[in-house]
Amino acid sequence: MRLEAAGQEAPPRVGEAGGGGGEQKLGPLDAPGPGEAMRKPDRSPGRIKPWRKLKNMVHWSPCVVSFRKRYPWVQLAGHAGNFKAGDFGRILKKSCSNEQQCLERLASDTLQPYVPAYHGLAEHDGETYIQMEDLLFGFDAPSIMDCKMGVRTYLEEELEKAREQPCPRRDMYDKMVAVDPTAPSPEEHAQHAVLKPRYMQWRETLSSTTTLGFRIEGIKKANGVCSTSFKKTRQPDQVVQAVWDFVDRDRHVLTSYLGRLKDLRLALEQSDFFKAHEVVGSSLLFVHDQTGLARVWMIDFGKTVPLPVPQTLTHRLPWVEGNREDGYLWGLDNLIAILEKMLSE
Repeated sequence: MRLEAAGQEAPPRVGEAGGGGGEQKLGPLDAPGPGEAMRKPDRSPGRIKPWRKLKNMVHWSPCVVSFRKRYPWVQLAGHAGNFKAGDFGRILKKSCSNEQQCLERLASDTLQPYVPAYHGLAEHDGETYIQMEDLLFGFDAPSIMDCKMGVRTYLEEELEKAREQPCPRRDMYDKMVAVDPTAPSPEEHAQHAVLKPRYMQWRETLSSTTTLGFRIEGIKKANGVCSTSFKKTRQPDQVVQAVWDFVDRDRHVLTSYLGRLKDLRLALEQSDFFKAHEVVGSSLLFVHDQTGLARVWMIDFGKTVPLPVPQTLTHRLPWVEGNREDGYLWGLDNLIAILEKMLSE
């Protein structure tokens, strides 16, 4: 596929992405019409590069970055030691019964083309691992972006447990003050501590998690440049600038991502699994390379929990503690709207 020259398209000016101002929120788009078909991912043999080729892969959140087996592999933003490189385009992730059950159920759901393939369990050095598809296998020096989806990254039960055993935390106070010295209340300043529920809810207000229903966790470019400095990226114009940089202003790649997101949204709206689960802390993994190949997958289901029968979620209604709404589709609507706006300018 032909790539347009980098820099040919200038990024939008600050404030344009929100429809006239950085403070303006984007409203959700209408769901795709019934005629919009889902396109299955292109995993044809022609796209697979030799496994012997060293891959420059970097990992955020739950998807591993693996090198050839005998080379070291790197992880950013935590999860050190949770992954091992596998064979035949697979990775090993330390077993989590919740995530294992989700991957098993998703294998027969409409979301199957949009999640890592599950290959059962494996034992390694006395520990149990989930075997799953290495989503970076087949890409040539990929660029990677991790977007955390939804309006919160904690389960309701986490808030409940923290309230049952309140314990002022000095470490969380220090983290809060490091970001914003004015954030703690006078009482919290006096105690030099904050409660965990207070910290968790405050943390989500810093980024676009609360304003747009998603946030950028990290970006790794093909040239090796990495960034995880998106904690205060809240407004649409800031997201636009980050995404233009991620795709090197390549409209072809951005168009591919938009099509993939629209297909994913349709699959989510048809998914029995999605309706019956609270999806928290899950990410969308964006991957493209210099050939123009671009894909998006759902990853990390460690905090995806089933709802009591017969409860279902819209994934778009505002979250009020007790309703378990996660805002996943609202965030996806806003992300799609931002990409559409970028391509229209």
